[in-house]
Amino acid sequence: MQFIMNAGRTSKQGQQINVGKDHDEYVTMVSTLILNAEDLKELNVAPGGSVHVRSEFGGEGVFRCQEGKVPRGMIFVPYGPPTCKLMGSETDGTGMPTSKNWEVELSPVAEAVQE
Repeated sequence: MQFIMNAGRTSKQGQQINVGKDHDEYVTMVSTLILNAEDLKELNVAPGGSVHVRSEFGGEGVFRCQEGKVPRGMIFVPYGPPTCKLMGSETDGTGMPTSKNWEVELSPVAEAVQE
C-alpha cells in the first residue's frame, strides 16, 4: 500500500538525548511508525506488528507499527537512523534531506513463530 510519510523529532526524543542513541528505548522509538487504525486493518497488521517500508528514493527498512491519531494514508515516524536510510540525497541547499511528504510503500512482514 502507498502512504505519505512524515518524519520529525518528538518531545520524547528530547527527553532521551542524555541516554544516547544506542539505548534500547531510543532504538525502539525511532524504529516505530504511527499510522491510522483503519490503515493497520487494511494492511492486516496488528499494533506491534512489523512492516517493510520502501521509499520513493529506493531506501528500505523494517518498522514496528503503532496505532495513532494520524490521517488515513499518512504515517509518522520519529526521525532517526532508520528514517535516514529511507531519505534521498537532495538537500535543496539546506544541508538536510527532505523529511516530509515522502511517498512510501508498506507491506506486512510475516512474524517469526516462536516455539
